[in-house]
Amino acid sequence: MFSRSTLKPFQAVPFVRDGGVEHFGFSDDQVAVMCASHSGEASHVNAVSSMLAKIRHEVTDLGCGCHLPDFYGANNLPPAGFHFDQRHHNCSGKHTGFLAYCRLHGLASESYLAPDHPLQRDIQRVVASLSGVPENQFWAGTDGCNAPNLGMPLSRLALLWARLASGDAGSDASLSPVLQRLFDAMRGNPQMVSGTGRSDLGITLASNGDWVAKTGADGVQTVGIRSRGLGVAVKVSDGDFPTVFAITIAVLKQLGVLEQGSDNPLLTPWADPALNNCNGAPVGQLKATVQLKFV
Repeated sequence: MFSRSTLKPFQAVPFVRDGGVEHFGFSDDQVAVMCASHSGEASHVNAVSSMLAKIRHEVTDLGCGCHLPDFYGANNLPPAGFHFDQRHHNCSGKHTGFLAYCRLHGLASESYLAPDHPLQRDIQRVVASLSGVPENQFWAGTDGCNAPNLGMPLSRLALLWARLASGDAGSDASLSPVLQRLFDAMRGNPQMVSGTGRSDLGITLASNGDWVAKTGADGVQTVGIRSRGLGVAVKVSDGDFPTVFAITIAVLKQLGVLEQGSDNPLLTPWADPALNNCNGAPVGQLKATVQLKFV
């Protein structure tokens, strides 16, 4: 399966490893937004704008394109005439981090999304080291934001998130402090990683600083649990996110990091939610029946 946006913290590893955060004076919330699928709220756009200024790049240099931010919708319309640009794309923080890596190393930025660009080759080497998947065994694809994406077995994605949570980089111990820094930035700034009313924000906040959660397009969800050194990876093949969220919460309960039978208000919208029709009347319930098998 393709990792989609759950790969973002690991795509930021080379930049953090090489001292880019210190070189450009990025704050922790800006490190977090490099790992984000953000909702395009003012805090996210302002962070990306500040980062672009620090690395002397323009909005038009971002190769992610533009879409209507998740923050806006039928019940929250943008102001009349409001102009969206690449900064509002949910992946703009990641792309700004890519451009920052190129600026740091004096690399051409026009081709930064090409799979054979030194940045993308560096990312692939890092992900191979952390996941244990040989570079030539990744499934190579292009994500919705035009960046290269890597596919791998679901168990290897869970391993990546276990390494992020524990700070144990495996064979390359030099990456351990990098993973710790990224995890700390994400758990300290969960709003910057997602956005208002989002499931991954609710899951992260419910942990009181012990977990970081991250969604990926087409039904991918990951959680890194620091106290256990565990990584959780969920993939629902039809991409139905209500199902993904219900399964993730059920898994966290079965792992014992969420109390069975508890009704954490931060998780209520996603834990076995009622299904309502257009009149608001309940007509069913989405219930996770997954059972973990401990071996």
